Amino acid sequence: MYDFPDSEGLQRITREICERGGVVSSVCHGYCGLLNTRLSDDSYLIAGRRMTGFAWTEEVLARVDKLVPYNAEEKAKERGALYVKATLPFVPYVVTDGNLVTGQNPRSAKATAKKVVEAIEGNASME
Repeated sequence: MYDFPDSEGLQRITREICERGGVVSSVCHGYCGLLNTRLSDDSYLIAGRRMTGFAWTEEVLARVDKLVPYNAEEKAKERGALYVKATLPFVPYVVTDGNLVTGQNPRSAKATAKKVVEAIEGNASME
């Protein structure tokens, strides 16, 4: 959450994977690494894409809202993401939008991994 948003290396790798049609994925606060990632056309990778990540409600309920440096959910929305979250906090929740697969919280890791495999298999069958 602290280092990922401004990591030029992470942004470059993520952009290259995305633009080559590869699967880009994150779970929980990992989506912070997608917040400032721009594609070659200078648009945000997450703009106009359905996605999820650790919700602000979860930050508040975990009592860390005063400790985190920013509201990642809000930042995603500011960058044009179509951020969605589970109705209930802390339950597994995964969103797939093309080659972007995101999980809301740590409990979403297994389901997110399964969706990543499905997305990779889908890409392989298109070749």
